[in-house]
Amino acid sequence: MITDSELILNADGSIYHLNLLPEDLAPTIVLVGDPDRVGEVSRYFDRIDVKKGKREFITHTGVLRNKRISVISSGIGTDNIDIVFNEIDALVNIDFETRTLKEQLISLDIIRIGTSGSIQGDIRMGTILASEYAIGLDALMQYYVKNYSEEEKVIQHAVMNHFGTLGCTPYVGSASKRLINRIARDLPKGITMTTPGFYGQGRSMRTRNAYPDLIRKANAFQLQGRSITNLEMETAGVYALANMFGHHALSINAILASRLHDAFLDNPKEVIDKAIRFVLERI
Repeated sequence: MITDSELILNADGSIYHLNLLPEDLAPTIVLVGDPDRVGEVSRYFDRIDVKKGKREFITHTGVLRNKRISVISSGIGTDNIDIVFNEIDALVNIDFETRTLKEQLISLDIIRIGTSGSIQGDIRMGTILASEYAIGLDALMQYYVKNYSEEEKVIQHAVMNHFGTLGCTPYVGSASKRLINRIARDLPKGITMTTPGFYGQGRSMRTRNAYPDLIRKANAFQLQGRSITNLEMETAGVYALANMFGHHALSINAILASRLHDAFLDNPKEVIDKAIRFVLERI
């Protein structure tokens, strides 16, 4: 039995942070960072049945072409991904009445639509890119026991050798092959690097960065024809936790910046909307 301090419910029986009841969640989830982006996705639904929120976690659940979909905002960073993934898994795989695991576990489809910066010269701003793998430089997976595939182990070992001392042990997550084939089959793909901060990923205004050559080192990484293509702050946590729980996950990145050329896109909203429409057409 799961204790009250582990499975925390609100007075109405909803899960603590997401403020959702089990029936509020669809089996297909679009995950966005910005709470304002939830409405930018759900405006394309044929109808919206649920609108709930608490803190930065906003959820709209509705129907698009007879398919039930939830859009959830996670906020920024893998610390929030930790909350979202544990709570959406609880919503479908734990009986809230008995506080026990259900006999038949459910696997969700989770598609992240996020923004990112390119670190390769051949990936132009405005590109929609799918993360085939993600490398986590944050500390999230230091606190979980997860089985890693042989491919993930090879990438992790190569990253550790390439970067040297990073102050943490990088972890690796992989996208769902089923979702790649269904949604991202014809998109450019790459390895995404997830960092624990926005300004800490090589940006410097009034600070001195402990890893000033992070972008250069990431740009130079090569493994079996694959390279690190972009930087952001959530995908590695999404993939690692999805794999740990047995869910299917895919991260779609709207490339808004070029870190090599120190440039940012003039029309970010148009590119984000393009990514949203692309995912919803194939979901």
